[in-house]
Amino acid sequence: MKKKTKGLILAAFFAVILLTSVASVGLPRLNPPPESEEVTVTGTPADNFPDDQRAQFCGSENAKSNTYIREYEIQTKCTQPLAITTDPDGNVWFAQVNTGKIAKFDPNTESFTEYENPEWPQMARSMMWGIAYSPDGSLWFTDEAHDSVWKFSIMDGKYDRYGYPSTGDSLPQRLEIAGSQIIINDFTGNKITFLDPVTQSDGETAYHIVTSPLENSFTGTFAVDPDGNIWYTNWQFRQGGALVKFDQKSYFEASALAKDAGVPLFDFIKVFQLPSMNAPNGISVGNDGLVWIADTSSSFFYSFDPSSEKFTKYITSKPDISSYGNSTGLIKTPVSGPYWADFDQKGRLVFNEQSANRIGIFDPSTESLVEYNVPSKNPIWADCDPLDDCGLAQVFDFTIQNDKIWFTEWVENNIAVLDTSIPLPFQIELDQTEITLKKGEKAELSMKVIPSSAGKISFTSSNTAQFSDIVVDFDKDEQEISGNEPASISVTVEANNNALSGTYKVLLGAQNDEVSVSQFVTIIIEK
Repeated sequence: MKKKTKGLILAAFFAVILLTSVASVGLPRLNPPPESEEVTVTGTPADNFPDDQRAQFCGSENAKSNTYIREYEIQTKCTQPLAITTDPDGNVWFAQVNTGKIAKFDPNTESFTEYENPEWPQMARSMMWGIAYSPDGSLWFTDEAHDSVWKFSIMDGKYDRYGYPSTGDSLPQRLEIAGSQIIINDFTGNKITFLDPVTQSDGETAYHIVTSPLENSFTGTFAVDPDGNIWYTNWQFRQGGALVKFDQKSYFEASALAKDAGVPLFDFIKVFQLPSMNAPNGISVGNDGLVWIADTSSSFFYSFDPSSEKFTKYITSKPDISSYGNSTGLIKTPVSGPYWADFDQKGRLVFNEQSANRIGIFDPSTESLVEYNVPSKNPIWADCDPLDDCGLAQVFDFTIQNDKIWFTEWVENNIAVLDTSIPLPFQIELDQTEITLKKGEKAELSMKVIPSSAGKISFTSSNTAQFSDIVVDFDKDEQEISGNEPASISVTVEANNNALSGTYKVLLGAQNDEVSVSQFVTIIIEK
């Protein structure tokens, strides 16, 4: 197995991409350390890092909890948990970047079990971005460093490695099991791959490659719509890209009929130009067929309606300063970094806000957004020094199980669970959800905060307009709320004299130190 570090560099790329304006925050060293660096041998996976990097990659403090999120520290030091899923019995399974192992967490006993991988090369590391549970009682996961896909049998604890069709600089990333096939996006290999480990030829795994239409680009993760079509993004960083729809059912039916004659692949692919997005990373499709895309290098997420071919742009709330620090004062526009996206059983869109250290839950039916703060913060991944209680846990993956969202904290050696059934401390109501303004005009609306407990809250807004085309002003910055007295806040929304005409989303909300609750208002600026 040839050891590579492209997946680790990719992780660092997304981890610091949002802080590149800060001179003091650079790309962490992910290659093996020089021999001159001190390494204290501990007999744990921490030995893969020199002493002065262990706080950065192995965890900066013990696991924490708050009202909504509980963290669990993995018994082995410095495993770097990444891809995560659950099985029908409620067990939580995750892959460890720094050990090559699959591990299980039993929520009933709150205990971890790690399964040794005898085939894993000594001291090897690999970003395992994708994992999925198979109905046959096995787990499949990707291994970018060795261009492999692995099968782990839960029953006997056995690992089987399958070679991945590598073409050039491949990086098998996310995967999904669909019948006998395993679908994988090749992030740097410019393709979607269909593996069929059941059907093999001469001992080799059968596979089919769907080449992405945009050359020299990233092939983002994918989602399958209710009709079986595969949607994925194909993009170049800060240079735009395409949303791709692949009619896999029609293509494979035509291929079966044509046999060896072959069929033109691009007859079954439809391409839609993306609006301005820097890194359209996560994607999911709702039961209504709308496609949702997360732009990892910004605070934006988008919906796409295949019927009208229209994109709608949304935004998260502003990151709390505890996630980025800004001790140097150089970060002018902090962003939240929505990463992967998926729907829960209630039809809500869930996404991890990697650079804001939050989990976001957006309800498309009400256009409301709830964002939960992750308790652990590693200060080395943000502009924190000398601030306390600052940084990122690097939440790179999550999985949804009923009302619970399980996720990994890559640099804190924790897994954690968000319980969305726990009541929120307050709700908000707006007296208007759509306002039309002329340029230079302003409007007032009322935001009511309905508390269920007492405490101090502050008010927050963000919007999808460029520059300062839309300005929002609250009549107060913060307020104490009690458990039974609603509070009414006056909000002024103004369109700049030079604002571009169009339709925008303005997010208005309230927050405490654990959660933010917000509601979107549609603002139409007339020509």
